[in-house]
Amino acid sequence: MVLGDSNMLAYLAMMAPRLMELRRVMKPTASIYLHCDPTASHYLKLAMDAVFGPANFKNEIVWKRSHPKGQASTRFARDHDVILAFTKESEHSTWNPQYAPHDRDKVRSQYALADEDGRPYQLTSLLNPNPNRPNLTYEFKGVTKVWRWTKERMLSEDAQGRIVVPRDGKGIPRYKRYLDEQEGIPIDDFWSDIGFAIGSERLGYPTQKPEALLERIIKASSNEGDLVLDPFCGCGTAIAVAERLKRRWIGIDITHLAITLIKHRLRDTFGDQVAYKVIGEPVSVPDAETLAQQDPYQFQWWALGLVGARPVEQKKGADKGIDGRLYFHDDADSKTKQIVISVKAGHTSAPHLRDLRGVLEREKAEIGVLITMQEPTSAMRSEVAGAGFYTSQVWGKSYPRLQILTVADLLSGKGIDMPPLRQVSVTFKKAPKGKGNKGEQTEMGLN
Repeated sequence: MVLGDSNMLAYLAMMAPRLMELRRVMKPTASIYLHCDPTASHYLKLAMDAVFGPANFKNEIVWKRSHPKGQASTRFARDHDVILAFTKESEHSTWNPQYAPHDRDKVRSQYALADEDGRPYQLTSLLNPNPNRPNLTYEFKGVTKVWRWTKERMLSEDAQGRIVVPRDGKGIPRYKRYLDEQEGIPIDDFWSDIGFAIGSERLGYPTQKPEALLERIIKASSNEGDLVLDPFCGCGTAIAVAERLKRRWIGIDITHLAITLIKHRLRDTFGDQVAYKVIGEPVSVPDAETLAQQDPYQFQWWALGLVGARPVEQKKGADKGIDGRLYFHDDADSKTKQIVISVKAGHTSAPHLRDLRGVLEREKAEIGVLITMQEPTSAMRSEVAGAGFYTSQVWGKSYPRLQILTVADLLSGKGIDMPPLRQVSVTFKKAPKGKGNKGEQTEMGLN
């Protein structure tokens, strides 16, 4: 894509005001990390230089995120993305160096010496790489050199047994560096040790970043209690990591799908330890009506979030009569049982319930729920009554196989009449457990 391409110019025109607003709300100690692919990184670097200033550029981090892929027969295969790191004010920015574990084989060869107690160490140079340092030129242990430290420091280290002189007493003294005092190998700007999110961490969100990636960034540029802002929070990886690392956080996204997923992720990972509020969601029936008129799909995702369900399909028009699902285990057997949910933003009537009953039979589900803006008619209530009940042998209770929930019901706290939920919908996988920042209230927002 060339610079004159209208798509790239439109993209930069969209990003520039966002970068300016982000800089406006950043503290002097703050940093910003922008993830992009190599086709856009050089354009975005120019935009960030213009907004933050070239002096505040810190790193172009190359993230080797996968095995090489693509048309290797016509070009070198691609396997990396770019992360641009800037600060607001370089001289005040927070920075905590990050380290990778030592390579075991290299450790064995480099720290081959050991004290009497078995403590491994290596001998390193005490000479200064700059030969023109008169203030550091002096005699020590019979040797005159340009030393790395002042004489006072050398004498102090020698008193602690950290200076080693060759046995013949004629060589250059060296410093005893212990392995257990080394933090590891400093992380540089080429990250090949972090791949895609895999296994239980994977939640099914297409642009999900691995937690290890966000952990490294957040640890490097913030401290406990600092505020982390993710203005495009998606499935909430930055939020989840910030919570686990005891940072305060704000997440922003434009879809109720993302907000619903993040709610699930926080609940699945931290249980009831996290206190937060969502800004921008409907809090009244008129609010919900407005959302339904503006965007029925956003309304659908929001309504599913109120009952703890997740969307079945993100592709429009491919839901086969099912907008969301919930799963539960009735301990009388090991079979996973399900609840199918249909959301209607417009007019509803008895045929909608008959259709839902057909879906119930087709899917062999235990319960079907219709979420609607309108109060049910008597004909709709008759359809509910005629569908019968699902009876739990374990809980000794019967639950209507067809149920109607209005938006007013949901906003008043009413939920699905069902056995206790044991397993959340697997439309997006369940996040692994973690420890939260109990008692701190944080925010999610819809923009």
